Amino acid sequence: MGAVLYHGEPNGASLTVLAALAEAGAEAGAGAGGEAALGITCRPIDLLAGERHRIPGLSERVALDMGIEGEGPVLVIDGEAMTESVFLAQYIDELAGGAGLQPEDSHAHWEMMMWCRQITERLSPAAALLGNLASSQPVIAAIPAEDFAGIAASIPSDDLRQRWQALHDGTVDAAQVADSETKVAQAVARCEGQLADGRDWLMGVYSIADIVTFSWLAGMELLRPEAFAAAPKTTAWLARVQARLAVAAALARATVSEPLRAWAPGPEINRWG
Repeated sequence: MGAVLYHGEPNGASLTVLAALAEAGAEAGAGAGGEAALGITCRPIDLLAGERHRIPGLSERVALDMGIEGEGPVLVIDGEAMTESVFLAQYIDELAGGAGLQPEDSHAHWEMMMWCRQITERLSPAAALLGNLASSQPVIAAIPAEDFAGIAASIPSDDLRQRWQALHDGTVDAAQVADSETKVAQAVARCEGQLADGRDWLMGVYSIADIVTFSWLAGMELLRPEAFAAAPKTTAWLARVQARLAVAAALARATVSEPLRAWAPGPEINRWG
């Protein structure tokens, strides 16, 4: 069964899946980044050119068209699009026969999934909004009207299309920016509390929780350093994650000099806080 992973620059959701794939590939004996052992071919795409919505050969598109993660990676197997980075990381871990990215204990697994849900529902929309305003907004705003209309027409999801339109128009909601900065600070505080007992990893052992949290938080250390000023345990944890061979291999796939500054329209801002 051949599979193709379409991904953007290694940041946010794409970084989550690329890092999980590198960990699982290494566990399968192919070395960090050894996705060939799992029968997965990685194919980079330009998310800011709308290429995610023009993936060829799809017979089942619902997960691509209606996914809530925004411009995240897409794993295509036998014509079916699979999306959502945490689910894909789980799939890859299990495809490798258990690469150690998910706790075996049922309660510990639940704790990991609850942590991941908090990150994907609260931190990732906030980080994506701040990151896009800082980096991708000028790129999207510069797309000629006719070309942008073509990209917009290829996006079935109304809310994702609206996020693209806001970036193209240069629309900035000050309340959303302030709320996003608060959510980033809250995520840092939560990490700091989780690491307060001296553990190296968020769940005690390295897991998908570390990967997904790093993927959305590392770029915020560059954009909102003040949020990390009183969080030494979190900054040390970020450094430990980035030093892992699999994370380094994922980041090495970048086609830009600073992948943690590369953003694409992300999840919808949570309307309920």
